[in-house]
Amino acid sequence: MDINLFIQEFITISNAYDTKNYLDKWHTNAVLDDPSVGQVFKGHAGIEKYFESYFIGYKTQSRLIRLAIISDNEAHIEVAFTGDFPEGKIDGVFDFIFSDGKIAAAKADLIR
Repeated sequence: MDINLFIQEFITISNAYDTKNYLDKWHTNAVLDDPSVGQVFKGHAGIEKYFESYFIGYKTQSRLIRLAIISDNEAHIEVAFTGDFPEGKIDGVFDFIFSDGKIAAAKADLIR
């Protein structure tokens, strides 16, 4: 798996608000933990709710600041978010664990 390419595609799909292809990047039983919103999102249904609420709902656009590939199946990214949320711009991080070319688990958080 080319993690760099995967992350580039993930951000492009996110910025296009392409829910179908966004969900295709995640395992059907993946878990996304986001302490900044105080929730854990499970499976495609939960991750779709997260994406529609916090990305589509706030017209969030993401720009990759830094990608650190930890191992063959782990990566850490830092991103800048802009959108229709109170701050207008805020930085965040995602820690990903991959399995079979998809995201198996992620932890997301905002940098305040």
